[in-house]
Amino acid sequence: MRRIILTVAFFLSIAACKTNPFTGKKMLNFYGNSQLFPTAFAQYNQFLNENNVVTDTDEARMITNVGQRIATAAETWLNANGFPGYLKDYQWEYKLVNDETVNAWCMPGGKIVFYTGILPICQDETGVAVVMGHEVAHALADHGAQRMSAGTLQQLGAVAGNIAIQDDRTRNMFNQAYGVGSQLGVMLPFSRSHETEADRIGLQIMAIAGYNPDEAANLWRRMKAKSGGQAPPEFMSTHPSNDTRISNLTKWAPLAKEEAAKFGVTSFK
Repeated sequence: MRRIILTVAFFLSIAACKTNPFTGKKMLNFYGNSQLFPTAFAQYNQFLNENNVVTDTDEARMITNVGQRIATAAETWLNANGFPGYLKDYQWEYKLVNDETVNAWCMPGGKIVFYTGILPICQDETGVAVVMGHEVAHALADHGAQRMSAGTLQQLGAVAGNIAIQDDRTRNMFNQAYGVGSQLGVMLPFSRSHETEADRIGLQIMAIAGYNPDEAANLWRRMKAKSGGQAPPEFMSTHPSNDTRISNLTKWAPLAKEEAAKFGVTSFK
């Protein structure tokens, strides 16, 4: 049984890989758009019904307008680089929710929420574009589906270990070690890699949309100041540290401008 489970997991991981068009990297994804998107859309609508959505304000309109510009820039890049139709199943939507949480998020298929609590960190439209580019990038790279796929493999590994180990004491030791080891050694690094990838893709598409990518590092400097420098060690976090992000975004901003120039964009907001 253990051999069967591991064999199935191996072939699933090979068969379910597709390529991220922005990075050229293989993506682990067991879930097609037709499986995942309808569920995500329903959950998004339920969330909106249960929360205080801000409408008909300048801030709400800005969130929508920036989101549309970023998504259009992404489609422009995809079409120019041989991926027409990549976004055909996406249903972009951008909502502002009245909540003091300093956060924004994106569900598979392009359903995005900004909390009002992050707007002071954004400061202006360009700051919103930094966050929006990051969230749109999560959707473009199928990060939600990849996390679910990785979780499936993590569960298969646990099942395989429990089937293979007959001794109760040894099985308990395995479960403890596997839980901590797979989380710190696999799942958290996997999540951090997604955040880094979304930062880089987001920087590129915000630049193509006409927003200054230099402002991304400044936003994260403000985020660091807001947190007071208090954060868990990076290896225990789902996200890279603020300092890591600032360093990366500073390094990547000139490259984003070079990419934008290919589309005739040489001046930025």
